[in-house]
Amino acid sequence: MSVSEPTRAETVAAAQASIAHGSKSFAAASRLFDRPTREKAWLLYAWCRTCDDIADGQEHGHAMRRVADPAPRLAEITAKTDAALAGAPVGDPAFDALRIVAGETRLPHRFARDLIAGFALDAEEWRPRDEADLYRYCYHVAGVVGCMMAIVMGVSPEDDATLDRACDLGIAFQLANIARDIAEDDRGGRCYLPQAWLAEMDIPPGEHMKPPFRDRIAVLARRLADRAALYEASARQGAPALPFRSAWAVLSAAAIYGAIGRAVAARGARAWDSRVTTSRADKARFILRALGQARGRARMTITPRPADLWTRPR
Repeated sequence: MSVSEPTRAETVAAAQASIAHGSKSFAAASRLFDRPTREKAWLLYAWCRTCDDIADGQEHGHAMRRVADPAPRLAEITAKTDAALAGAPVGDPAFDALRIVAGETRLPHRFARDLIAGFALDAEEWRPRDEADLYRYCYHVAGVVGCMMAIVMGVSPEDDATLDRACDLGIAFQLANIARDIAEDDRGGRCYLPQAWLAEMDIPPGEHMKPPFRDRIAVLARRLADRAALYEASARQGAPALPFRSAWAVLSAAAIYGAIGRAVAARGARAWDSRVTTSRADKARFILRALGQARGRARMTITPRPADLWTRPR
């Protein structure tokens, strides 16, 4: 039975609704793109969000629950993604969104498959052993999304230097998210803190969110925030390679998400008493500041990417 092909406008409208419901921070930053880039960013987001929801049994990133048998879910994601990348109508708005993005850009198919590999890690209840493992995970679930977003903004798939900076921004976002969500992840049976870090702090496996260890976990959350800041600083140096409005959006997003990591670090052991968010006033302030930074990006002093930063796989 053939699948009817939805119009582009219908698919874009569904993607816009998805981002409005799923991520207020990304939705705010996406409005700064020019219209063609904004629509492709929405389409890409819709696919990423839906894949994550299918894998985790959640709704727009909320109410995550342990999935009894993840294999069929991963098989569904893979089959629909492969169809979309082949240019076939899928009949699922989010996967048709990927089909449109892949058809309108030079999106390397390996990037989509690298993201699915990140969902597979979660399905296996994988845990990072050390810091390098942590960065590999961050690449698969967020850094590669930064690479795909760069392609959406017009970066060439051959421009490895700019793609590395885009990947750095995704890693920065994910490190901040991990710090913010330590308690939430624990309730879902997950922990993304490297086992070596927990051993260093003398925290028994599975005990990290118990009250006696809150101060020690705060130290590790601050470490995550510090690492996020390093990747954010590197990512910002990719702004001169982007068109003005894309640079504005990226620099705004960097500030909005960077504030999350800084807030977690500042709260210390009380970081998980309530969810850290960025207020509308703060978002507006960051966006205004980023406007000036984007306008002056041509005058930025570009320094080499730090050699000690973990680098995405080629």
